Amino acid sequence: MVITLKVMDSLLKQDVRIPVPSRYGSNDLEGHLFLPTADPRAVLTIHPATATPERFYFSFAEAAAARGFAVITYGFRGVGDRTEARAHRHIRMRDWISEDVLAAGTWAEERFTDLPHTALGHSVGGHALLLGYGGQRLRGIATVATAMVAARRIAPRSERFRVEFGLGVFGRAITRVFGYMPGSRVGLGEDIPAAALYEWTKWLRRPHFFFDDPSFDAEALASRLRTPVLAIGTSDDPWATTAFIDAITDRLRLAPVTRRTFAPEELGVTSIGHHGLMRRSTSEAAWPEILDWLDARAAEE
Repeated sequence: MVITLKVMDSLLKQDVRIPVPSRYGSNDLEGHLFLPTADPRAVLTIHPATATPERFYFSFAEAAAARGFAVITYGFRGVGDRTEARAHRHIRMRDWISEDVLAAGTWAEERFTDLPHTALGHSVGGHALLLGYGGQRLRGIATVATAMVAARRIAPRSERFRVEFGLGVFGRAITRVFGYMPGSRVGLGEDIPAAALYEWTKWLRRPHFFFDDPSFDAEALASRLRTPVLAIGTSDDPWATTAFIDAITDRLRLAPVTRRTFAPEELGVTSIGHHGLMRRSTSEAAWPEILDWLDARAAEE
């Protein structure tokens, strides 16, 4: 359902609500649709990272729309302020993967039945795409900082301590006190549901992340994906290192994979990190290459 329409120079921006059939009852994702003023030639759905607000992806969405894509952005259920996080306290990370991402991909395919579809997933949004939840008609998947992270192997030691203690010990303790993870108060992004934080930290403690979770059939799901993948990382991301990214793409038995690692000096900046590739101020110089790849996949039959 379209709620409002804004004209922004060379594109249109619409508010949308995306229904999510869920084990907790029907919910909606709040999102936006960016449209070029001319007829779009392809669709790009952007799936967010953990504790990252939808607005973070607006600049990239505008750049993609300017290239002729119809672009869908949205936020995961329970991500935002404490009210949202508490209201969705039972939402797990796997629910974002298997319900939110699936709902957004399905909505995009039903809204644009005659256009080729692509998707970009940031961190956990990329996990969902590599497990096949992004839709049935995707011609290309770009993942950004999507990796098989094991907390015990994170370097440097200071970052490993921040993950193991900051999230795994302090994060779980403060979540029990507040009833949600107050990420905005402790410098870890947006507030998120308690169940999502608990599951995330459980996976981080395992050597092979969710592939070691017997209740989550990740190995089989990844091995069935056939959609071409562009797996993107940065040379200064302690969470999504080259080895961690390769560890997850190596499990894609059938999908053609292209790897790309951007370095700060290549983009003329001092650092990029885990989120920087989606920031205009940091990595706009990298966007044409990413969009060129998605454009080429969309053009393939």
